[in-house]
Amino acid sequence: MLGEELVPYCTIPAVMESIVSQECVKGIVPIENSIEGPVGITLDSLAHKYDLKIVGEIIIPINQNLIVNPGAKMEDIDDVYSHSQAIAQCQEFISKNNIQPHYAVSTARAAKSIIGEKSKAAIGNAKSAEIYGLEILRANIQDVDNNATRFVVLSNEETEPTGNDKTSIIFSIYEDRPGSLYKILGIFEKENINLTKIESRPSKKGLGKYLFFVDFYGHCKDESIKNILNEIESNTYFFKVLGSYPEF
Repeated sequence: MLGEELVPYCTIPAVMESIVSQECVKGIVPIENSIEGPVGITLDSLAHKYDLKIVGEIIIPINQNLIVNPGAKMEDIDDVYSHSQAIAQCQEFISKNNIQPHYAVSTARAAKSIIGEKSKAAIGNAKSAEIYGLEILRANIQDVDNNATRFVVLSNEETEPTGNDKTSIIFSIYEDRPGSLYKILGIFEKENINLTKIESRPSKKGLGKYLFFVDFYGHCKDESIKNILNEIESNTYFFKVLGSYPEF
């Protein structure tokens, strides 16, 4: 993941904890991938555990590589280790080569774990191979060529409007009220605000109960957006602004 060459063992919750404790001013975490969709641990952590603000976004093309010990060949490899997202992005390659996948907390941790193990490989970026003295046996092994990950920059502080911003929010609707979601989406239509993303996640409060993550154009300090957010909050039983930030 982005930044692993600097902090190889930094998991997503650890990044968020470091910002909350003010050990770091800002942190970068993945939030969605073009192949595998949302990164659940990031969305769930922002919804339930951490009161952090999104202050920026970065979209990075992802090239996954099969990383091995020097001299290892394809026929030597029995097991491959990586983060769950990287494993999911390379399913066709893994299946075709009859390799047993194993999950690691990060691609960098996976690379370090195979050092000296000729029968083991890791999936990750070229930097991980360089750091640990490993080699790339196969490059660009992801299932889809246009593989990209969207990262968000997190902070304790809010941003100021730039005139070219997006806002991210989370809300839960009253499930016993017919048309509740339609009513919320209608608020955006009424104000001519374009949604760039809507994603549902289990609320962890029972089957059939969901949180909705929505991204849209505008800044939460804009007067029109303030009115929209106030109206949404009054029609939901859980509501949280994740932040406003310059559009990538």
